[in-house]
Amino acid sequence: MDSCVTAAIAKTDGYTPVFLHINYAQQTESRELVAFNKIANHYQVDQKIVVNISHLADIGVSCLTDKSLEVPNADLESDEIPISYVPFRNANILAAATSWAEVLGAKTIYVGAVEEDSSGYPDCRRSFFDAFEKTIDTGTKPGTQIKIITPLINLSKKEIVKKGIVLNAPLHLTWSCYKNEDVPCGECDSCALRARGFEQAGVQDPILN
Repeated sequence: MDSCVTAAIAKTDGYTPVFLHINYAQQTESRELVAFNKIANHYQVDQKIVVNISHLADIGVSCLTDKSLEVPNADLESDEIPISYVPFRNANILAAATSWAEVLGAKTIYVGAVEEDSSGYPDCRRSFFDAFEKTIDTGTKPGTQIKIITPLINLSKKEIVKKGIVLNAPLHLTWSCYKNEDVPCGECDSCALRARGFEQAGVQDPILN
């Protein structure tokens, strides 16, 4: 959902987006790919690629990539790093995005990261993206100027839902569940954050209709 709303913002900002999907062997990768393609079609995206970084599953530790680990029920009050954390995932994602951006001559990478998730995911903080911008500046060819835009970084899920509705983002095409690929489990952190956002916004989640 966050990436979908971010795409809507990029369009509103006047960009012609290209879409990158990451397969890191997450349990719901197939369903996420369906959502990715549907949203890309909605926005008539001409260029899209799927990058495989499934080595993150070989590294292990996360319940998102290791099927022997159970996806726990949500605990939105916890300030501990949850077992769903995939170590340094966003750095791997940004590395792929930066490589493609440099090839395309793109100046901007839009990322649907949200600080609300950062109590569990340290690579969802704006300070992380600021640091990665310095890595891009150092590690790309001279003349390359790529900025990382995180338009949702300080928003709550309630605010993201409302912004998505204002921008007519296709929220009905999105998928958030960590566990299931048919019906959202309603129990994982991602489902709980999404449910709370729609409830606080006073709007019915369209994927539950």
